[in-house]
Amino acid sequence: MATDLGYTPIAVRTADGISIAAQSWGNPAGPEILLIHGFMQSHLSWERQVRGELAREFRMVTYDLRGHGNSDKPHETARYRDGNAWGRELAAVIAAAGLKRPVLVGWSYAGRVIADYLSACGSAGIAGINFVNARTNSDPRFAGEFSSIRFGDLMAEDLATRIAATRAFLHACFSRRPSQEEFETMLGFNMVVPREVRAAMSGRALDVDELLRRLAMPVLVTFGIEDKILTLDGARHTAALIPGARLSLYEGVGHAPFWEDTPRFNRELAAFVRAAHGGD
Repeated sequence: MATDLGYTPIAVRTADGISIAAQSWGNPAGPEILLIHGFMQSHLSWERQVRGELAREFRMVTYDLRGHGNSDKPHETARYRDGNAWGRELAAVIAAAGLKRPVLVGWSYAGRVIADYLSACGSAGIAGINFVNARTNSDPRFAGEFSSIRFGDLMAEDLATRIAATRAFLHACFSRRPSQEEFETMLGFNMVVPREVRAAMSGRALDVDELLRRLAMPVLVTFGIEDKILTLDGARHTAALIPGARLSLYEGVGHAPFWEDTPRFNRELAAFVRAAHGGD
C-alpha cells in the first residue's frame, strides 16, 4: 500500500552561485537516502520511491540537477563541463539537507555526478552507493543503441526534431512502458531542459577507474539488461572495479528499473540501505 508523508522543500545555493531545488521526504529520523536523477530528468523520476512504503522507514532527499526541473538553467557551457562543479553541487545539497551519512542512489548520468563528488569531496561521509543503470566511464563501448544512433538529435536547433528525439529517448528508456499519463509527464520535464544545457552536458569525458578501485564502502550496481541507453558491459565494468560490489541484474527491464520493477527495486534498496547503516 502506498503512503505519502509529504515533502519539505530545501533551498540550495551552490559554490558557483546556482540555485538548486531540493526536497526532503519520508521519515525524518530514518536512515538517509539521496536520490539523484539522470540526463534530462527531474526529481519527479523518483515518485515511486518517495511516495511509497520506503517513506515510512527512510528519510529521502531528491533534487533537480543544474539545468533541470526547478533548478537554475544557465546556458554557459562551462557550467556543465567542470566535474568539480557537479561534485560540489551534490555536496551543497547534502549540507543544505543536513544529511549526516546518506546512501547515494544515482541513475544514469548521476553515475558521473557521484564520481565527480567522490573526486572532489572523498567518500568519508557516504554510507554506500547504488549505481542504477549508471555510467562511470565515457568509453564508447558502454553507450547503448540509442546513445550511438539518435543522441545528437536531442540537441537539434529545430524544435520539432528535438521533441521527436526526446520522445524517442523516453521510449528507449523503458522496456516495461509507463502509462500514457506518466509518459506525458515525463516528456514535460524532459523538455524543460534547454537545448544549450543538453549540448553542454554531452561528451564530457569521464574515467574514474582508479578511484573506484580504491573505494571502500558498500556498493550495489543495479542494471536492467534490456537497456538501450547503456550497455551491460558498462555495469559489469563498474561492479568488477569496486571491491565487494554486488551486481543485481533485472530481466525484462530497461534503463529505469526503479520504475519498471518498483517492488523489487524498493525491496533491494531498503535491504541495501539497512545493511550500509548496520554499523551505525
